[in-house]
Amino acid sequence: MTAHPKNRTMAPPKTVSRPPPKRRAADVAYDAIETLLSTMQLEPGSQIAEADLAERTGLGRTPVREALMRMVSIGLIVQQPRRGLLVSTIDLADHLDVIQTRRVLERLIAACSARRATAQQRKAIVHCAETMVEAAGRGDLNDYMQADRALDLVNHQASHNDSAVKAVVPLIVQCRRFWYAYQHEGEIVEGANAHLELAQGIATGDEAAAIAGATG
Repeated sequence: MTAHPKNRTMAPPKTVSRPPPKRRAADVAYDAIETLLSTMQLEPGSQIAEADLAERTGLGRTPVREALMRMVSIGLIVQQPRRGLLVSTIDLADHLDVIQTRRVLERLIAACSARRATAQQRKAIVHCAETMVEAAGRGDLNDYMQADRALDLVNHQASHNDSAVKAVVPLIVQCRRFWYAYQHEGEIVEGANAHLELAQGIATGDEAAAIAGATG
């Protein structure tokens, strides 16, 4: 008969932490160029030079070209015969359509996030919104926009609605460009408060409150 060892505890299974997947160079290039566009460092109507963007982003021309073609497909960059690639212009009439369409998608995403977000995501969304309110109070548009981007990222992940996210992202970039081109301090404060209402609705699972914040 085999004796059983006494006071022996089983060691918990070891968990192997995997590093996040490495991002494609074209995706990194897209984010870098998007920042240049949305912050008006690449002005509407200006000509695009691949070599210049490769130098500014520190990436090769192939991923830069792929990112630019992706932007052409969603209207952030326009391609004209003999003139090459140009940054799309900001049309005030078109911008009203952008806002209307974006609001429909944002309401859908907000409702999905209120239902589906994890506890950690809910906490992160509120933190981003509070950072936006603080930055708006200081009139710091750069910090405001960085917190806005962070909130969008978590909110989009929390929604688990890839179709809505893919449709809304180009519209968000257009809106960010508009903010930088025609910024008004009062509107920043109002926008921050609306994002806080959105975040608190998501955090509490209140779809109606989240939708109201997304509409503001």
